[in-house]
Amino acid sequence: MSRLFFIVLIGIYNSLIFATEWQVDKECENLVKFTSSTWALTFDGVTDRIDGYIYYEDENFISSDNELYFEVDLNSIDTGIGKRNRDMREDYLETDKWPFTHFKGSFQKLKQIDSTVTAFDAVVSGKMFIHGVENEIEIPGLLIVENGRLHVKAKFIVLLTDYNIEIPQLMILKLDNEIFLTLDFYLKKTQ
Repeated sequence: MSRLFFIVLIGIYNSLIFATEWQVDKECENLVKFTSSTWALTFDGVTDRIDGYIYYEDENFISSDNELYFEVDLNSIDTGIGKRNRDMREDYLETDKWPFTHFKGSFQKLKQIDSTVTAFDAVVSGKMFIHGVENEIEIPGLLIVENGRLHVKAKFIVLLTDYNIEIPQLMILKLDNEIFLTLDFYLKKTQ
């Protein structure tokens, strides 16, 4: 009986030693940006209101048990024009019903870029939630460990129609179905 107790105790101890969590560092300059580009108009919407974490139970991100979760406050996105902000929130994103977008997933691939720096090409997969709709998505990105922080950079595309966001015919000159997302934010290790 005491041997079984000792084995369980070692298992708990090992999981506590190797479990690591990084949380978004809200004191850093974080950026979430979307870009809509048509032949008639290109504009960006930006916010720094991102929150979330990366968690893993092994010495590295690619363990059997890793998880990441990030959410963005859609009411904080600024396109630079007040009316466009209101139209985007009320008519397209319907932020009164769905004020946040989020992504929950896990690391699928992680490859160190160069042995002289702690930087990794990464691919995560999971579910992106926008406008009441959840879709499976794969996101390529870059992770850089610098100054005790984890710097995350990613660029990818989402289609508004994949998330039941309708584009009125007259707006086709001003809003494209293909939206480019740029993420550039920092996480700090929790104790």
